[in-house]
Amino acid sequence: MPDPGWNPLHGAVSYPAERYAALADRVGRILLSRNDIVFVQAEAVVALEAAAVSLARPRLSALNIVTSPYGGWFGQWLRRGGATVQDIAAEPGLPIEIEAVAQALQAGRHIDMLAVVHAESASGILNPLPEILALARARGILTVVDAVASIGGHRLDVDALGIDIAVIGPQKALGGPAGVSALSVSRRAWELILRDGAPRDSILSLADLKVWLDGGRRALPGTPAPLEFFALETALDRIEAEGLENVIARHALAASATRVGLATLGTGAWVPAAKASNLATAVALPEALTPAALIAAAGRLGVELTEGVGTGPVRLLRLNHTGPRAAFQTVLSNVVAYGAALRQAGHPADIAAASEEISAAYDEAVFGP
Repeated sequence: MPDPGWNPLHGAVSYPAERYAALADRVGRILLSRNDIVFVQAEAVVALEAAAVSLARPRLSALNIVTSPYGGWFGQWLRRGGATVQDIAAEPGLPIEIEAVAQALQAGRHIDMLAVVHAESASGILNPLPEILALARARGILTVVDAVASIGGHRLDVDALGIDIAVIGPQKALGGPAGVSALSVSRRAWELILRDGAPRDSILSLADLKVWLDGGRRALPGTPAPLEFFALETALDRIEAEGLENVIARHALAASATRVGLATLGTGAWVPAAKASNLATAVALPEALTPAALIAAAGRLGVELTEGVGTGPVRLLRLNHTGPRAAFQTVLSNVVAYGAALRQAGHPADIAAASEEISAAYDEAVFGP
């Protein structure tokens, strides 16, 4: 009988220093970037706050695009550091309109940096990132992109797009651990971070992490949590074996098949395909139906549907097809469970026809027309 005080994780093997830099290089390849890669040993919201804290200071002027609570938090962190922040908020549950960004940039006020979320798993929307970044690049504005959800679900070419700081977390489309995140940081971003006395001696200090880079990436920056880093290696093994483009295509197929199934049910997706992410598909609920009732009905079938986050007063339900869930079985069960929940609430839903359409979408993608 084992000792009741025994801990199977006690004495876990330390993460090897020589693999830390190699892991950073692998993340750089996923991001299509030759910029510096640094890790934050925490869930990605901490890495986002670290970027804001490390950039924010008096006299910094920022344009902050808000399409979810995460964008709102980023603006608060910048303000707390003394920055002047102009928020541009999208309509609830919708992506930002490029015209709103252009208007804000043309207002004549000097802007040092722009922050935006690429894709929102909270509402299933996709912001027009290339167009936004082109506007910023033309004005020499430093850019920060929250790609925590989008990486692996959408193509993200950091260097081609000219992204100065990209923040990613492997727990979404990459199907990895939640306890470690990464940032790509350009030379121009480092210049701004290190100017005028950067914050130091903090887990939120990117300047502290740069010491690892300045030392030739030899001495480890702190003590890596071995299980999280080994799990990240395993996740990247899977991504590299499947091929990044195939991973993205798998997410795109899951999203398109979900939309086809929902359209056949008679409900349709909340936003059109061009404005929707490949990560989750949102549906607007019929009048008199509550998210809780539909979620509970789907749950009785063993399927997890979730409510849109930060989308009020619009009531959205999310069908999640991110990471390992970007697969035929999950897409089919999501739509069937949603249709069954609608039926239970007294709304018509052609579940058989929706299932056939989803199967046809996957048949065509896998076997050809």
